[in-house]
Amino acid sequence: MASMGLNLDEQKAVERFRKDVVDPSRDKLVILDFWAEWCGPCKALTPVLEKVAAEYADKGVVLAKLNVDEEQFIAAQFQVRSIPTVYAIFQGQPVADLTSARTESQLRAAIDQVLAQLPIKAGEVEEDLTPLIAMGDQVLAEGDGARAASIFAQIAEIAPDNAAVQSGLIRALIADRRADEAQTALDALPEPLKTDPLLVQAASALALAGSGVDESELGMLRAAAAERPSDPEAQLALAQAAFAAGSRDEAADVLLKQIETAPEWNEGAAKAKLLQIFEAVGLEDPWVSAQRRRLSLLLFG
Repeated sequence: MASMGLNLDEQKAVERFRKDVVDPSRDKLVILDFWAEWCGPCKALTPVLEKVAAEYADKGVVLAKLNVDEEQFIAAQFQVRSIPTVYAIFQGQPVADLTSARTESQLRAAIDQVLAQLPIKAGEVEEDLTPLIAMGDQVLAEGDGARAASIFAQIAEIAPDNAAVQSGLIRALIADRRADEAQTALDALPEPLKTDPLLVQAASALALAGSGVDESELGMLRAAAAERPSDPEAQLALAQAAFAAGSRDEAADVLLKQIETAPEWNEGAAKAKLLQIFEAVGLEDPWVSAQRRRLSLLLFG
């Protein structure tokens, strides 16, 4: 796709497409999914595409998603008239229209047919995992723990010893309030893998989540904290439960307020708990960066 004669926005769109689709397609088969947030059939098809792409990762297949509302120029180049539209891309060119394949079996059959005709290089599995892990992380960041857990579980079948995959699976299970399953998954890992920083982070998140809390229990803790705003124990209990329930913004708000009003209580327990949450979520996470800025402003003005 040439960029001569294009305006700046169009050139940027072409560069994104080249990076996300064309470059990976040089030696892999890229399944390109045109979708939009408002498209119901797209959302129904997404789990099918994700599952099959994960199954075929070791055969050199990767999934790329293109939001037609955000990338109108690229969608126009492909003459997309309706969505979902799905193409198989190899070496930068569409080699098959997979739009009619709506079930797992149909999609597998279509991909098998394409792979049989092209010199796809499966390469190393670890290389192929990168976009799949990114996909799982994105789904988890969007708050869909159940779907993220499904994605990571499928990738784990391909690479059971990959720390990023196992960490993602545990974090997704926690987000889906399946702490017991997360603990089982963690316990089943070989000891050397558990020492990986990503698994240490996941274990920390699991420790914070505990066995989880339901809405009624969380409601009672909120009421207790509201009735006793100067009671540090009530505030800390609420923050712990809120994080375990997936309400990390609420947990941070409560702890930051506690740090502001009673920073020395119990040897700085509120700050210690907040830092533990940061570690569990991941110090590079954008949410953690934002909360750390709030903490710095509170401590240093």
